Amino acid sequence: MSLDFQCLRDLRAADPAAIGRALSERKRRKVTRGDGRLFIVAADHPARGAIAVGSNPTAMANRYELLERMALAVSRPGVDGVLGTPDIIDDLAALSLLDDKIVVGSMNRGGLRGASFELDDRYTAYDVPAMKLQGIDFAKTLIRVDLEDPGTLATLETTARAVDAAAAHELPIMLEPFMSSRVGGKVVNDLSADASILATAIASGLGNSSAYTWMKLPVVPEMERVMEATTMPTLLLGGDNGGDPEEIFSSWEHALSLPGVRGLTVGRTLLYPHDDDVAAAVDTAARLVHRDLPAAGANPGA
Repeated sequence: MSLDFQCLRDLRAADPAAIGRALSERKRRKVTRGDGRLFIVAADHPARGAIAVGSNPTAMANRYELLERMALAVSRPGVDGVLGTPDIIDDLAALSLLDDKIVVGSMNRGGLRGASFELDDRYTAYDVPAMKLQGIDFAKTLIRVDLEDPGTLATLETTARAVDAAAAHELPIMLEPFMSSRVGGKVVNDLSADASILATAIASGLGNSSAYTWMKLPVVPEMERVMEATTMPTLLLGGDNGGDPEEIFSSWEHALSLPGVRGLTVGRTLLYPHDDDVAAAVDTAARLVHRDLPAAGANPGA
C-alpha cells in the first residue's frame, strides 16, 4: 500500500500541530454499533521493546513497513479500529488513516521486555486526560501479576488510578491481565484457565468503578470457565503468530461464540502472518468477529 512518508516526515518537522488537528478533526464513530462486536488491530508492541514476531527477532523494527501493514489492515472491511502508543497513532492520524475508526490508546509501556523492572510496568505512554483531549476513544492497559515480584504492586496501584480516571472521564478502558512468573530470567505468562480466571478476578476489582472497564483476555483451554469469571465485555487477544494459523483461527471462532465475548484485538498474528498475506489474514479474522460481514468493499453499516 502506497503511503506518503515524505509528507509525514515533513509534517513532523515543520508542522507538528497538524497531528493534533488530524486527530481532533477525524470522523469519529460510536465504540459499539451494528452487531455490537469489535475487531481492533494492535501495534503497541515496539514501545515495550517487543519487536520480534515468531522466529524473526526484528520483524517490527522497520516503522515504514509496519505502517504499510497497518494501513492495509485498517482498509479491510470489518476492521473497527486500531490500538497503539502515541507514536503509532500520530503516524496513522497524519496519514489520514483513522477516519471512522475506533482509536485505542496504550498506556503502560514501561515494563520493557527483558528488563529487571519488567513487572513494574509504569504508565509511560498515554494518560486519560491526554486521550480525552486528543479524541482517543478507548484506553488499554497491561497487567502482569507475579506474586514474587514487588513491581507488581506498583503496576496494580497505578492501574487502579487509571481505571478511576477513565471512569471519571467516561472513557472505556480495557485491562489485559495475566498471572506471570520469571522462568530462566524471562517473564512468562501462565495461559491455563485457572491462571486466567485468577488474573481476571484481580483485575476486575481495580479502581473505584468498573462501569467503563472491559477485559482483554487470551484464548486458553477451557475458555468457557474463564468467561464465567466476569460480566465485563471482553475482547480476545491474539498473541504471537507462533502457532498453526488454522488452529489459531479455529480457537478464536470457538471463543467468539461464548457469552460476553465481543470481539478480537490482534496484532502480530495478522500483521505478520506466515504467508505474509496481511489482507487474507485480516479478512479471515474479520469474518469471525462480524458473522454477517458483507463482501469486500461494502460498508458494514452503522
